[in-house]
Amino acid sequence: MADIPSTGHVGEAGARRFTMRGDGVGARSAAFVAFARQEVGAGRKVVALYPAWQASDARRAVNFARGSLRTDHIAGIGVDLSPLALSLVADQLAYLSPYLPPGVVAALCEELPKHLLAGAWLRTVSGLSTLPTSLRQHMGSYAPTVSFLAYCAPTAQVGRLRPAEVASGLPFRPVQPVQLLYSTPDPGITGVFDEHLPRAVQPVATRLLPAQPLGSAYWGTAKYVEFVALSAHPQALAYAAGSIRAGACSWCGEPMSAKPCPFCSANSTTGSAQAPRPGPAAAHGAHPRPPNGHPVPGENPVRHSDGRAGATAPTGNPAAPAPPEHRPTTAAGPVNGHAPPPGHGPLAPPEGPAFPGRAPQPDPPRTYSR
Repeated sequence: MADIPSTGHVGEAGARRFTMRGDGVGARSAAFVAFARQEVGAGRKVVALYPAWQASDARRAVNFARGSLRTDHIAGIGVDLSPLALSLVADQLAYLSPYLPPGVVAALCEELPKHLLAGAWLRTVSGLSTLPTSLRQHMGSYAPTVSFLAYCAPTAQVGRLRPAEVASGLPFRPVQPVQLLYSTPDPGITGVFDEHLPRAVQPVATRLLPAQPLGSAYWGTAKYVEFVALSAHPQALAYAAGSIRAGACSWCGEPMSAKPCPFCSANSTTGSAQAPRPGPAAAHGAHPRPPNGHPVPGENPVRHSDGRAGATAPTGNPAAPAPPEHRPTTAAGPVNGHAPPPGHGPLAPPEGPAFPGRAPQPDPPRTYSR
């Protein structure tokens, strides 16, 4: 929910964009409210991402949509990322949304940036207000030979660019193979960036993208080269999704990893379980293995109670209670045109102890709209 075009990194499976332009709040919100009405009416939930550093119009649009439709099936989530990184994360969420419950999609808004190296080379930090800077760095901006490397993911930090310390000063290294995306409003200033950052990250592929319209607003200068480095491992996104530990919301039943619930704002859960791992075939930015170096556990297929095929769940641990049945979700928009990951054919029901008599049935999820 901002003027942040797609990177095109996930192909056609991109998130729906709303530029939030217009003469008034109503005009800026109209397109999103109409879209939310259509999605909620079709039985889908909406996860709307917007930049936390430019959030006022997006929050009003989300609140107006929730109030006018009298529903809690719309979640607005502010993400404190640069425009290029936010664009990539939004498209990754749209790619994953057909295979995950809406609550897990919302939880991935905070998880996916932990698997990216995102930031920018800056000629000056005198106008930078979105990241923490020191007075010494502001004074150094006036020296003609000084430039900076600023990172917004996985951690926010700003430091002076010293050629001998670029590789050792990286806050995070995506797992090889690495892809590097970058953009700049002035292609003539990329010399320092080209000499140092690709050498430190060692990407197998590099793509130059058009400059983001809000790039100068985020970085506080037009002299910047914005970049995102991500893992191209085939199981990158699957591992990121599988690392979510979620419990069912006690009110609406959605899986949630942080309180309050992004949909109904409840602050309690009814248990915890690992989120289902989708296993998409494409790689768009995550760590393929756990930090201890052990391989990712195997997966068992599961099926919903009504016969629909579900996502896969890891093995090797005691059986956890199945999350409540979820509605389809859209990550800031519908996701169509891409096939499901390979290997997700008809699935068998999960094994478990038999219940005497009739199996217990879960209570239907509650919403404010009832």
